[in-house]
Amino acid sequence: MSLPLYLWKLKEDTRGHAVDFGLDFFEVVFELVSNEDLNEIAAYGGFPVRYPHWRFGMEYDRMAKGHLYGLHKIYEMVINNDPCYAYLVEGSSQIDYKLIMAHVYAHSDFFKNNMWFAHTNRKMMDEMANHATRIRRYIDRYGVERVETVIDACLSLDNLIDFHFPDQTAQVQAAPEVEDDEDPANHRFPIDSPEYLERYLYPREYVESHKKKQEEAQAQARKIPPSPVKDVMHFLSVYAPLEEWERDIISMIREEALYYAPQGQTKIMNEGWAAYWHSRILTEKTLDSSEIVDFADSHSKTTAVHGKNINPYKLGLELFRDIEDRWNKGKFGKEYEDCNDLRLRRMWDRGLGAGQEKIFQIRQVYNDVSFLDEFLTPEFCLEHKLFTWVFKEQYNRYVIDSRQFEEVKRSLLKQITNFGHPIIRAVDANHGNRGELLLEHTHEGEDLDQRYAQDVLRNLQAIWRRPVHIVTRVGSENQFWTHDGETFEAGRAVEPVAAEKETEDKES
Repeated sequence: MSLPLYLWKLKEDTRGHAVDFGLDFFEVVFELVSNEDLNEIAAYGGFPVRYPHWRFGMEYDRMAKGHLYGLHKIYEMVINNDPCYAYLVEGSSQIDYKLIMAHVYAHSDFFKNNMWFAHTNRKMMDEMANHATRIRRYIDRYGVERVETVIDACLSLDNLIDFHFPDQTAQVQAAPEVEDDEDPANHRFPIDSPEYLERYLYPREYVESHKKKQEEAQAQARKIPPSPVKDVMHFLSVYAPLEEWERDIISMIREEALYYAPQGQTKIMNEGWAAYWHSRILTEKTLDSSEIVDFADSHSKTTAVHGKNINPYKLGLELFRDIEDRWNKGKFGKEYEDCNDLRLRRMWDRGLGAGQEKIFQIRQVYNDVSFLDEFLTPEFCLEHKLFTWVFKEQYNRYVIDSRQFEEVKRSLLKQITNFGHPIIRAVDANHGNRGELLLEHTHEGEDLDQRYAQDVLRNLQAIWRRPVHIVTRVGSENQFWTHDGETFEAGRAVEPVAAEKETEDKES
């Protein structure tokens, strides 16, 4: 639905204020929709058209019930596209419209300028519709059950991608084989008595050792993949024994996963950036004095912290404000870091006024992991009362575990690294010379959930069509898990995972 005149005027005013503050965004198209329509769009991942699948209906039912019973409410939704599409809910208050519009323009600025979104398809609205059309054609040709089975398997694997290297063309190609003329026996010195000097120039041990290394190098060059591959989905789309339509579906699901990945990588920054700017635009430009209390109420609901969960709006907003204040006062650099006087550190003010420039630079080049790793400080954790927690069975509840800065920082980074998912890599496409797929779990302190892993291996086997194995670690023991499509087996592994083996080789 097109915007009524008063909302169009509000949009233009908000856009002008955003430009005045230095925001650089894609053009934004606002659409007015009902709560039911917004729940449907949200269930589709923010797009009005998607391919048919039961999970979208399940997600819509969850959102509709949540809204009906007052468990949650969707205030805004904006799509990383050029132009950006954003949705407003019919019947919202004017203060909500002001807040949402300012929030959306800040999101659009982040989408356009943050480097982690640079590889995303800026015409994804059209691409999603194209995917829906292609999958519907496959359904008409091969039937709902066959197509849905492939989609189900792909959706359970859509986190097995490498969002740092979206172009995986070079990653899965085998390396060229080592030439035979690298044998030292083929490069003899031009001497008069080769037989007499051969045992000195070419000791048997040296020749045998070199031949062994050469054979290993040739075997490694012929191996698929030549080195472990993190983007398992792309690996499957290239090497799995699939029909072309199945390969196309895997590629489409992977493309959509890569499109959404930067939003997961920058959730804290993106929402914090939008909350920072909607609060500034409203309090400094668009609010009437009679709207201050209503704004404070809406803003507090957005940034409120509930239970043990991280609120990305709150954490990102406060950290951006802290960085701006520190760079305005010069609270950085060697001189400040070497100051051990707490009173002096609190009063520190060099009057640099570089805060705005710094947060715009951060918005451009950082993601959540690097953002927290570099700018989270002990003073920030102390001021905002951050802590780690643990469940105590004797109390039957969660209790504070630690307030130490290093523990808090480690816990936060652990939750957001790789979206909190385990790191899985494809190691060998011909394990045991039987065409079976071998994976490895890079152990980062957390054991794999065996029930979850069992389901994932079953779906992998459905795509690979042969048994699939994974080497992981449970406690201090390496284990070898296998799924042949019908049964799951877990046993002790003889060899450590590849990542651990590389570390052991370096240490030795």
